[in-house]
Amino acid sequence: MKERNLFQKIFLPKPANHQKNTTWALMKQNKQSYALIAPYFILFFTFTVLPVMMAIGLSFTTFNMLQPPQFVGWNNYIRLFLENEVFMVALQNTLIIAVVAGPISYLLCFTFAWIINEMPPKIRAVMTVIFYAPSISGNVFFVWLWFFSGDRYGLVNGWLLRLGFIDQAINFFRDPRFILPLLLVVQVWLSLGVAFLAFIAGLQTVDKAMYEAGAMDGIRNRWQELWFITLPSMKPQMMFGAVMSITAAFSVGDISIQLAGFPSVAYAGETIVTHMQDFGWIRFEMGFASAIAVILFLMMVGTNKAIQRLLRKVGT
Repeated sequence: MKERNLFQKIFLPKPANHQKNTTWALMKQNKQSYALIAPYFILFFTFTVLPVMMAIGLSFTTFNMLQPPQFVGWNNYIRLFLENEVFMVALQNTLIIAVVAGPISYLLCFTFAWIINEMPPKIRAVMTVIFYAPSISGNVFFVWLWFFSGDRYGLVNGWLLRLGFIDQAINFFRDPRFILPLLLVVQVWLSLGVAFLAFIAGLQTVDKAMYEAGAMDGIRNRWQELWFITLPSMKPQMMFGAVMSITAAFSVGDISIQLAGFPSVAYAGETIVTHMQDFGWIRFEMGFASAIAVILFLMMVGTNKAIQRLLRKVGT
């Protein structure tokens, strides 16, 4: 009889409510932990999850903030892709910024962090502050208006006129040929912030003994150390840096508005964010703006998932 009961406990399926009872027991056992994370969860749900859910719901409606939303089905999305030519320009500009500025800023962040990490502690601290400062300095990108001012007193125009390359000043942020390239430069410059700091922290946590063990196992140069030891040891920081770089590249909006105007000349600096602000806060077409926001959300999530899957293969 004892052997039969033991066999039943091990091999026979447990009652359906057994798993529920186990989960509830674990929750009661760790109730202090749930209590500690409750404030964060409430704030995260209220200001992140709930707005996303509301945006998805409103994207299927027409809503002007004065009258109740009216359900229109897929009409906003059909209008977005088939009837809105400016959105296609904004989509193209956003993808160019994401494809160019995202990877470049990511690689530059890691390269500068790797170089600065080799410096003495005091110099490393000063250089870290210098590289991190632009990302926490508010509208510091206004300094580029001085560099590329449209008159001869602008720094770049002054150099070009003095060297004889041009005969008259170029209004850079009003010329469609220069708007998008300049936005790329400014975005890369601003993005050397949070990801850079994460890489510095990650490099500091790599165990130095691993390099000695690697030398004994046949690693002969710094590049092999980087690929087989450094990168696998800081995968969490690399993942975080990739997410931040891609998110920053997709969310370019204020830079374009402040530097190139709103709207920019020939929509050369139009992005999905500025297009969304146009319909949301100027035209008050909140349903249509929500559809734009949902498209941007799906693009960011899909790109981050692809980058995470790619980074998992690094060093393996």
